[in-house]
Amino acid sequence: MLNLSSATSAEWVALAVENIDTILLDHAHCEKKAASTALTLIFRYPEFNQFLRPLSAVAREELEHFELVLGHLERRGGRFRRLAPSPYAGKLLKVMRESEPDRMIDMLLCCAVIEARSCERMSLLSKALRDPELVDLYSGLLASEARHHMLYVDLACSVVDRGEVKKRLKSISLRESEILSEAPAVPRMHN
Repeated sequence: MLNLSSATSAEWVALAVENIDTILLDHAHCEKKAASTALTLIFRYPEFNQFLRPLSAVAREELEHFELVLGHLERRGGRFRRLAPSPYAGKLLKVMRESEPDRMIDMLLCCAVIEARSCERMSLLSKALRDPELVDLYSGLLASEARHHMLYVDLACSVVDRGEVKKRLKSISLRESEILSEAPAVPRMHN
């Protein structure tokens, strides 16, 4: 269902659990960026009316998640601050083709893969963490992450043939897997 070409390693899970406060901070940044990306798509492609309401809803939900994660970060004595981002998304977005509508399709599918990876990793965290509130946080976000993944795939399918979308999604997912295999071991949601 998540269209991922690889599974997250046990090493990532151990690193994330050991550095959960950094993961929470990075997670907050990821939620903020996800909201921004949904809005960017609305501004960049206003002629695609089928995008407007679903992406507006995603942006609002991502901001709610941002606030939720901030609450957990603050409960643990942390505060929101700058954090050097993982190179993951920047590298993934390099797969985007230049001409439209290919570029738009690739952006939607990159978002789908990022949401899928988030869902997978949140599931792993919900099983590995011992703090019941964090277990509830991560298990509680799974359905919306999976829904966002499918929404981005469905939006791409509203523009081009589903077979073409599946083929391109597989290619992007394979590249995402390569990016993760080359990533340095630093505690980030997508690393």
